[in-house]
Amino acid sequence: MNTDATSLTRLHDILMPPAVSWWPLATGWYVLFVLLMLATGFLCYRYYRRWKANAYRRAALRELTHPNDAPAIAELLRRTALAAASRSEIASKAGSEWADWLASQSAHTMPMEVHQLLSTGIYGRPGKEQDVRLLRQYAVLWISDHTISDSSL
Repeated sequence: MNTDATSLTRLHDILMPPAVSWWPLATGWYVLFVLLMLATGFLCYRYYRRWKANAYRRAALRELTHPNDAPAIAELLRRTALAAASRSEIASKAGSEWADWLASQSAHTMPMEVHQLLSTGIYGRPGKEQDVRLLRQYAVLWISDHTISDSSL
């Protein structure tokens, strides 16, 4: 056998240390998990509150499929507005003032036929089918997208 100190036959394989285990985790990972859980809980809570706050919108849109006349649609718009804003703000409005208030609470422009139908048309003879269709389309837009300003609450 070769007793030379530089001989390659005396070399042994390199022993690798054991792999670093993922467990137990460092404290920072636990903090990150807790923060993620809190953020997820907060977002779920906000989503639930928004979903509950918009329940009147979903109910109004479901009801909007049934009425085929302008007075029923106008009544549904008023009930929806009463669910969203204070009664003292809404109940006193009628005619043109009511239609103007509705238009001011939505980003969508109210067609003149709809304004006229809401102002005076629902009390007179039945509106034309096209005007009622326009009123229904505007009602869907208003119910879906209206925002009640803080001054009206």
